[in-house]
Amino acid sequence: MIELKHLRTLQALAQTHSVNKAANTLCMTQSALSHQIKQLEESLEIELFKRKTFPIQWTPAGQILLQAAQQVLPQIENVQRQLLSLKQGESGRLWIGVDCHTCFEWLMPLLRPYQEQWPSVDLDIVPSFNQAPLTQLSSQQLDFVITSDPETLEDIDYTALFSYELVAVLPLECHLLHKTFLAPEDFKELTLITYPVDKNKLSVFKDFLDPNGITPKSLSYSELTIMMLQRVEAGRGICVLPKWLLANQAEFKHLPWRPLSEEGLWTKLYAATPKALSNQHYVQDMIELIAQKVMI
Repeated sequence: MIELKHLRTLQALAQTHSVNKAANTLCMTQSALSHQIKQLEESLEIELFKRKTFPIQWTPAGQILLQAAQQVLPQIENVQRQLLSLKQGESGRLWIGVDCHTCFEWLMPLLRPYQEQWPSVDLDIVPSFNQAPLTQLSSQQLDFVITSDPETLEDIDYTALFSYELVAVLPLECHLLHKTFLAPEDFKELTLITYPVDKNKLSVFKDFLDPNGITPKSLSYSELTIMMLQRVEAGRGICVLPKWLLANQAEFKHLPWRPLSEEGLWTKLYAATPKALSNQHYVQDMIELIAQKVMI
C-alpha cells in the first residue's frame, strides 16, 4: 500500500538526488530509508529508480509516483493547515492596501491560491482613495500594506519581502543608447514619465536624482504602466520601472533599457502589519506566499 511517508520519501529523493541526504531531510537513517524504498518496490513489484545514478534516473513507475507526490503532498499540507486554523478558531480579516503601482502585477495572481488555503479569511484589496495606506493601517481600515517606504509607526511591524532593480526604459532612437548605464546628469535633458504620486515615494527621485540635485527637463504622468511604455515607444520620454516588470510586457520587449548607475538602483518591498496581527498564521502565510511565489 502506498502511504504518505512513501510520497515524502520520493519527494526528498527528487530534491536531494541522494539517499543519504534524503534520509537526513526526513530525520531517518540511511538504512531505514533504503529499507522503506525496498519494501515499497517489493509490494508494487516494480523498480522506481536506477541505483547509483546522479541525478536520479526515475523509471516510468517512479515518475508516476513522484508526480503524485508533487500533487498530493501540497494538498495534504493545505488541509492540515485549514484544520489547524479551525481547531485554533483562527479566522479573520485581511484587507490589503498597496503603496506601489506595480505590485498589482504579481499580487493579483496570488489571491486565489491564498483564498483556497484560507477560506475563512475575509480577503480584499482596498483602494486608498487618496489616503496613505499606512495611515489606513494605523486607523485599522487595513490589515496588511505592501510598501517600499516603511515609516516608524507605533504598533506596526515590517517584514522584508524582496528586493528588485529599477531600470530606465528608453526609446529606440534615444541618444543615450551608447551608454552602459545612466547617471543622474543624463536626466537633465529628458522627459521622465512617471506615475502620478508624490515624487518622495518614487525611488528614482529619493534615491537617485534628488541626492544629486538633479531635476528632469520635464515630467509626464500616467496611471497605467502600458501607457507609460507606449509613450516611451513614441519617443515622448523615458520611464523607470522594475526590471522584472519589463520581462512580463511582451509587447514592449523591443524597447532598450539601462541600469541607473554602475551599481544599479535597487529598492525593497515590505509587508506592514499591526503588531496584534503579525503572528497570526493567516498573515504569516500571506507573507510566505509572496516571498515564495514572486521571482524577481
